[in-house]
Amino acid sequence: MTDTTPAGIAATYFGALAQGDIPTVMAQFSPDVVWHQPGAHQFSGVHTGVDGVGALLGGMMETTAGTFALVVTGPAMVNGEMVALPVRFSGTHGDASMDMAGVDLLTVRDGKIIAVHLFSEDGTSEDAFWGQR
Repeated sequence: MTDTTPAGIAATYFGALAQGDIPTVMAQFSPDVVWHQPGAHQFSGVHTGVDGVGALLGGMMETTAGTFALVVTGPAMVNGEMVALPVRFSGTHGDASMDMAGVDLLTVRDGKIIAVHLFSEDGTSEDAFWGQR
């Protein structure tokens, strides 16, 4: 039986992400998910719906030629339907590279991720990596 608690959904999501299992990753999202990408770069802003989030993630993978990676670095912290996880994310493109800490905050309701808020250790460096809008 699948664990549909917020912690269980977060574990399924990050586990699938680590394995590159994109269908399982995308299946964790509510159809009307809202993704808040910080910064002032080409991927910043609010992305809505599974298609919008899929396009965002696909764009990041395309820009980094598949090198973008995210690893959970500590335990999940749960507060009701919110789950915060410390992460480390990295990638390369051309001569540029990025490797920094962050926090991903997921809101899970009725067994689906309805919102994602991301926090980066160094927003200025992340903006430079992804390229300004």
